[in-house]
Amino acid sequence: MISDLIKKLETKTDLTYDEINNVMTDILSGNTNIQENTDFLSHLAKKGETDDELLGMLNKMQELSLKIEPKNAGIIIDMCGTGGDKLQTFNVSTTASFVVAAAGGIVAKYGNRSSSGVSGSADIFEYFGYDLNQEPSQIAQILEKHKICFMFAQKFHPAMKHVGPARKQLGKRTAFNLLGPLSNPAGVKNQLIGVFSIDYLDRLPAILKRKGGENIMTVRSDDGMDEFSTSATNRVCILRKDKVLMNAIDPEVVGLHKSSLKDIQIKTKDDAIKSFVGVLNNTANQAMIETTALNAAGGLVISNIANNFEEGVEIALNTIKDGKAFKTLENFVTDTGDILKLKEII
Repeated sequence: MISDLIKKLETKTDLTYDEINNVMTDILSGNTNIQENTDFLSHLAKKGETDDELLGMLNKMQELSLKIEPKNAGIIIDMCGTGGDKLQTFNVSTTASFVVAAAGGIVAKYGNRSSSGVSGSADIFEYFGYDLNQEPSQIAQILEKHKICFMFAQKFHPAMKHVGPARKQLGKRTAFNLLGPLSNPAGVKNQLIGVFSIDYLDRLPAILKRKGGENIMTVRSDDGMDEFSTSATNRVCILRKDKVLMNAIDPEVVGLHKSSLKDIQIKTKDDAIKSFVGVLNNTANQAMIETTALNAAGGLVISNIANNFEEGVEIALNTIKDGKAFKTLENFVTDTGDILKLKEII
């Protein structure tokens, strides 16, 4: 079956929802070989994925994944980027997630080890002794207690191991870069997603709306980040109450200072850990703290905690300055990891 679909893709023919959903069963069950998977993903990317194709793939991925059932009352969000911007910035969305949780939000953070950056979200959690292979029920308890948890992609999407070799062989973005952030195992309906291309700003909210998405915000900064940047204007698309609005967020207009990309770039995993803790401890440089605050503001808006970005930025900065953000990290690490690892850094 996959060979017929590869021939279709070679001629730039779009696949139907059913065709791609069915072939994903074969791919994710290990019934296709590496070359077939490579050809399939490569030709799909060359043609350009339609919304139906992405939705068909996404639904099959989620059908075959592990899931957590959160017990928290209130809006549960996730914040992550599609990755691949190759800018080697510190872990912005992971840091911002702790700020949002400290400010009263609930964040079911989902992620992986880094593929193109210095450090991924999983690398940060793992460093502090968090067990990436915990069972879903344990993670649901962590979320209930701390208002933040981490779900490791490789644990929750075991079927994805069948496409790993093909993705590695291709060495470039495929549909899975887009689908990763959309396949949160907690079934969140409210998300902030950084995208690697302006083309997906309005497409991802439209796809998630078809899956029952409520508050969805996508962002792409003009300096190439798949997150909110304080060194450039940020292009934003917001799905709220079934309406889609496009917007531009200028960091200076919402009360922040213009920065330079180099101020938030890192070279090593050690830099990544120090930057993450430094922001939450209010000792990092201004650009890192304000970049985190701007991203946290997006999370606070989709959590319905802030009415707008100005308010969100103010809440985020206060949460860092008054020590709440660091206290949230401290309590989290004490309970789920090794507090000595944190004490070594501070």
